[in-house]
Amino acid sequence: MNSIRVSQIGVGYWGPNLLRNFVSSPSFSVKAVADKSQERRNLVAKLYPSIELHGDADKLIDDPEVDAVVISTPVATHYELAIRAIQAGKHVLVEKPMATSVDEVEHIAREADAKKVIAMVGHTFLFNQAVRFVKGLIENGDLGEIRYIYSQRLNLGRIRNDVDALWNLAPHDISIIQYWLDDAEPEAVSRVGVDYIQEGIDDVVFLRVSYPNKVLAHIHVSWLDPHKVRKITIVGSKKMVVYDDMAENKVAIFDKGIDPLAVLGQDMDYDNPGALEFNHRSGDVVMPRVPWQEPLKVEIEHFADCIHGKVECLTGATHASRVVGILGQGQ
Repeated sequence: MNSIRVSQIGVGYWGPNLLRNFVSSPSFSVKAVADKSQERRNLVAKLYPSIELHGDADKLIDDPEVDAVVISTPVATHYELAIRAIQAGKHVLVEKPMATSVDEVEHIAREADAKKVIAMVGHTFLFNQAVRFVKGLIENGDLGEIRYIYSQRLNLGRIRNDVDALWNLAPHDISIIQYWLDDAEPEAVSRVGVDYIQEGIDDVVFLRVSYPNKVLAHIHVSWLDPHKVRKITIVGSKKMVVYDDMAENKVAIFDKGIDPLAVLGQDMDYDNPGALEFNHRSGDVVMPRVPWQEPLKVEIEHFADCIHGKVECLTGATHASRVVGILGQGQ
């Protein structure tokens, strides 16, 4: 099978990681890179001298020899570039989030359907083996009924001025939670955020998402925190699990919970007739071995499989729309 000819727009903060994986992938051949910065183009020229370089995206998008376009640019540009590439007949992989509104994501989806091309968003954590392992625990019923989920994505530094901490950091956690909950439709979304460093750009945000069946998700993001934390906790009726991306053992399963035993009869408890008696379980903590693969490498091979029609896109427009919708409600 011939390799897919791909070009990339943007080699800023995350772009070099994408480019490295596309260059090393047996499924793709990288034809060109576009970036407005001469310094970034010089970096690409030094690392990959055979790749064509452009100062803007026009030639890259219009090139009939290019099958797919990777978009790794500021969030505000995602929609326009994606639409232009799709209308030129290219498959697109867009860094997260896919766009800045549900309407924009849905327009991307319609154009992709019309042109019969793949539109995929780069929610890389869905290709993390630890995240997928937790998904298996949920699907197998090992955790019981999901009660609530809370996440922390915190750090001190890399303050953005194009988006706030919610749009910068929360797409990761929202995407993971939506994946674990089978892209459930939230019932309500609320947000509290504060701008300390730059007026109008929140440095810390607390987002609450309510799902059907009393499932509650709480997301805390901040680039103004003394701790570097990348952690999500799930509390289930049978067991609880912690996914910690900073830990050596990224998944810890806690056999802990509270179970009702029986309703006490009136003659057994005169002060509180009909009271429930509870069993507090506190069993083993299991840290399973989860084999490591670079998630970005897995994501890129998934993109190739989608282009070849082998699989349904895991992070296509439906998933992208859910994530952007939650972000938008948290404005």
